Amino acid sequence: MDLIDTHTHLDFPEFDADRDAVLANSQALGVRRLVVLGVFQDNWQRLWDLVQQRDGLYAAFGLHPVYLHQHRPEHLSELRQWLQRLAGHPRLCAVGEFGLDHYVAGLDHNAQQRLFEAQLQLAAEFELPALLHVRRAHAATIATLKRYRLKRGGIVHAFSGSREEAREYGKLGFKLGLGGAATWPQALRLRRVLPGLDPDSLVLETDAPDMAPAMYPQQRNSPAHLPAICHALAEVIGISAEALAAISSRNARRLFNWPQD
Repeated sequence: MDLIDTHTHLDFPEFDADRDAVLANSQALGVRRLVVLGVFQDNWQRLWDLVQQRDGLYAAFGLHPVYLHQHRPEHLSELRQWLQRLAGHPRLCAVGEFGLDHYVAGLDHNAQQRLFEAQLQLAAEFELPALLHVRRAHAATIATLKRYRLKRGGIVHAFSGSREEAREYGKLGFKLGLGGAATWPQALRLRRVLPGLDPDSLVLETDAPDMAPAMYPQQRNSPAHLPAICHALAEVIGISAEALAAISSRNARRLFNWPQD
């Protein structure tokens, strides 16, 4: 099985004790490539050092809305400098993780929107995909994306919207990231939506160390769980795990302009 984890945080401290073992195990299970996403200015250098030191890892840099209170105006300028310095580097694959979170209390919506649009402008300027965090904010996100029309689209991480919202994202060139959430039987609405989604819109992810699937409850999530997630989601969608793996990896390679391994 050939898999690509399009959304991980392998640089987080939760992996400090056994990162090499996790990565080796994941790759042995068929996870060929992993995207590691930055979420605030303090972790960009750590993330980039990690990506350069290990095969199969690719970097994205962004300012996550949940860390809104940590971001400073100069961090946007620094983000642009990072993207400019690394433009064309084969290990840089996207801008992200960024977006809108209307679920967490205390995060100013207007400030989030300004930060969201500033990073969309960077994705447009550097012609990179945008890897988006969208929680309780699909309408605002879609409306904004319609104004920016990114050349290379991106991924809506941990998609939890409706089929209509999925179609709107597809028109805008965005893939839908699916991971552990839909493996839980309690996710009734999402599990009803999945079988009606366009297979060409789907990519797989873990969000490790977060969003552990139902098979590994209350555990640290890992890229090594992606094969199990693929099998569980394939059952919900109604196709074979091998087919879902092939479809999602093909979609990810096209999005990131990666060759077949």
